Amino acid sequence: MSARDNILARIRSGLGLPGTAAGAERAQIADYIARNPRGPRPSFDATDLVARFCERSVKLGSTVERVASLAEVPQAVARYLKASALPVTGVVWPALQALSWQEAGLSFQAREANGLDLVGVTGAFCAIAETGTLMLLSAADTPATVSLLPETHIAVLDAARIVAGMEEAWALMTSEREGLPRAVNFVSGPSRTADIEQTIVIGAHGPYRVHVVCHG
Repeated sequence: MSARDNILARIRSGLGLPGTAAGAERAQIADYIARNPRGPRPSFDATDLVARFCERSVKLGSTVERVASLAEVPQAVARYLKASALPVTGVVWPALQALSWQEAGLSFQAREANGLDLVGVTGAFCAIAETGTLMLLSAADTPATVSLLPETHIAVLDAARIVAGMEEAWALMTSEREGLPRAVNFVSGPSRTADIEQTIVIGAHGPYRVHVVCHG
């Protein structure tokens, strides 16, 4: 039993429930979630989700470039790095290693990131137009460290995967995945904090900059 399973089992024991949820209990939970009405949501113009996402991302401090297809992504990444005088070396999600990075003049290793990597390129499970937020799911071929450790995070986003709000993002995940991944990370612009004397500090707990290449 993993530490997580052990903690959840102890909580269930304290509630007088068996160690694991049986099929009937899981069905009851799924039925409740399906019937439970959603709370109030702010309204916004959802006629163009891509435009809304790009607008909100820029307001959060990210930069965005749109390209027509996934095949154009490596050249777009190269343009951004060279224009910003940033390294053309770094790490990339193994899920994206088949793209033509080397032909674009980039040297990316498909692996988890470490403290020495300055540029990390990831994909995104989906994105939220309402807030300009990226949703990333961790797995063996989509390691979370690539978006968290490097100073520069570049996210490759399929325009067709932009949804209206957080509710739609979770609904999409539950419809496509059988269970929760080890980690779900939401990226809303570069890392920042105002804990110290209420002064905004960029890159305090993660990347200094976030660049989104949106294709499609």
